[in-house]
Amino acid sequence: MSQYERLLLITHLALRHSPAIDHAAALAKASGAKLHIMALIPSLKLLSLLEECDRKPVRERYLQDHRDWLKDQVRKFHGRGIEVTTQLAWADDMEQDILEHVRELQPNVLIKEIQHDASLKRAFFTPLDWHLLRHCPIPVYLVGGVRHALPRKVVAAVDTTAGDSENKELNDHIVQQASSLAQQCDAELHLLYAYDISQDYLEELGGGLKLSELTNWRRKKLEKSFLELAGRYGVPADRRHFVLGHPVTALSEFANKHQVDVIVMGRVQDQGLVKLLGSTTEHILYQVPCSVLAV
Repeated sequence: MSQYERLLLITHLALRHSPAIDHAAALAKASGAKLHIMALIPSLKLLSLLEECDRKPVRERYLQDHRDWLKDQVRKFHGRGIEVTTQLAWADDMEQDILEHVRELQPNVLIKEIQHDASLKRAFFTPLDWHLLRHCPIPVYLVGGVRHALPRKVVAAVDTTAGDSENKELNDHIVQQASSLAQQCDAELHLLYAYDISQDYLEELGGGLKLSELTNWRRKKLEKSFLELAGRYGVPADRRHFVLGHPVTALSEFANKHQVDVIVMGRVQDQGLVKLLGSTTEHILYQVPCSVLAV
C-alpha cells in the first residue's frame, strides 16, 4: 500500500519549467496519490508605483497568466491518468501561507524546488527552505538536480552515534520513508552513515588509551550499530555505506560519485548556535546534486 494519498506541490509562474512539477507528477502516478498544485504569488510591490486605475487590469492579467498555465497542467496530467487539482493565491508571507495550506489540506508530503540563495544572503536572512525544514509538520521533499522523473537510487542517511530511544526512532522513520519511496519508484535503497569523530570528543573519552585505539574502538562501536540497523531492514551488504568524514562533505561526495537521486534525512529542532547557522540537513540542500526528503 502506498504511503502517499495526497501530495502538495508549491510552485509559481516563474517555475513553470521546474523539474519539481514533473517529479511530483511522476510520484503521484507511481503511488496513485492525488496531486494538488498550489501556485502562490508574492505580492506585487510594483503595483504601488502605478496609478490606481491601472492596478486592477495589471493584477488581473498577471493572475490570468497563472490560471492559463494551471489549466494546461491539469489537462496534461489528466491525460496521464493523474488526479490533480489546483489553487491560486496571493502570498504576503510565503512561509506562513505555505504552512497554513499544509494544515488545511493535510497532505502526506510537501514538494518544492530547492531555492538556491547566495551564501551571503543566508548569513543575514534565513532561507524559506530552512524555515520549512524547521516548522513544516510533514515530510518536506525539496527537489534539486533531478536526473530522472522518478528516483532510481534512494539513500537513507542515518546517524547511529546516539543510542537514545528518540534517535533510534528517527533512524527507523528515515529508513521506513526511504524504503517505501524506493519501493513505489522501483528504485535501489541504500543506507549511509557518515561518521565524524572530532579530536575534542575523543579526548573526553580518555581512559589512558592512545588516540588511534580510541578511534578504532569508537568506529567499531558505531559500525556495529549501523549494521544492526541495516540488518533489521534487510539492506543488502553492497548497499550499506559506512564512511568517514563530515556529514555534509561525505554525503555530497557520495551523491556525486554514485549518482544518487534522493537523500532521505531527519530533521532535528536544534537551538542556539546550531539553529542560527543551520543544521546538516539544511546545508546539504546547497551541496548535493540531488533531491532531499526531510522527515
